Amino acid sequence: MRVQIEPGVRLFFDIEGASLVPAADGSLRQRPTLILLHGGPGMDHSGWKPRMSPLAEDAQLVYYDHRSHGRSDRRPSSEWTLDTWADDIVRLCEALEIDKPIVFGQSFGGMVAQRYIARHPDHPAKVILSSCSPNFGLERKLAAFERRGGAEAREAARAYWADPSPAGFETFLRVCLPLYSTTPQPDRSAPSPAAFDTELLDHWNREELPGVNLLPGLGCAACPVLVMGGVDDPITPIEDQRDIAAALPEDLVRFAEFADAGHGIWRDKPAEAMALLREFIAT
Repeated sequence: MRVQIEPGVRLFFDIEGASLVPAADGSLRQRPTLILLHGGPGMDHSGWKPRMSPLAEDAQLVYYDHRSHGRSDRRPSSEWTLDTWADDIVRLCEALEIDKPIVFGQSFGGMVAQRYIARHPDHPAKVILSSCSPNFGLERKLAAFERRGGAEAREAARAYWADPSPAGFETFLRVCLPLYSTTPQPDRSAPSPAAFDTELLDHWNREELPGVNLLPGLGCAACPVLVMGGVDDPITPIEDQRDIAAALPEDLVRFAEFADAGHGIWRDKPAEAMALLREFIAT
């Protein structure tokens, strides 16, 4: 399904789980709405499925493709910015009549969610920041890739970010992507550039990512925020998660790091991750 969020812009979205469910007394009970912001950029919401389906027992899940991603409308590159993508969360909620969502951002989606906190602090009921960074932090990434994959991985990552291009990204996928997880993952064993919009990805890595600094805006948070990450994540190192947690208001932040887990902890620690997410949603 697609919904128009402003003139000329339609976002693709999908829903899993009911908003209103029968209570024991026969009345209808409203459950929270969980909006899932996928990673990338240049990907779509499909990476969430079916991993997040268990959460449909606790909340109504709203998956969507960011503007210019996946099945959403393609827009000019001038709109490929964190400010636009963050504001789109509010626009989507207005179009779907969603009030006080729980916003769950993974990786690049977590960067969008951080900018959303700064620009719209009173909009969400809660925010989940998963395996994400507050800035480029290249040296941390290179060191983390070297720890996970040696000099070859460090060089593949360095070469791509020095000159983002489809050819460099193909090498990055082959060498670095399998290192994202600590356990075998079928969708990371045979990576293909075809799964990514490399034009959008390369534009982001050249034009906006190098100058991003989301830490100052995190102090604006006005709702509970869960920050979670894996100790063995090379693309968004755990030190980045620690910096994010430290920048959030102390009385609102909850921080969880998982040993022996990489990027997207539910891939390597599904039971533990789901237990944490369900408890945070429910409380």
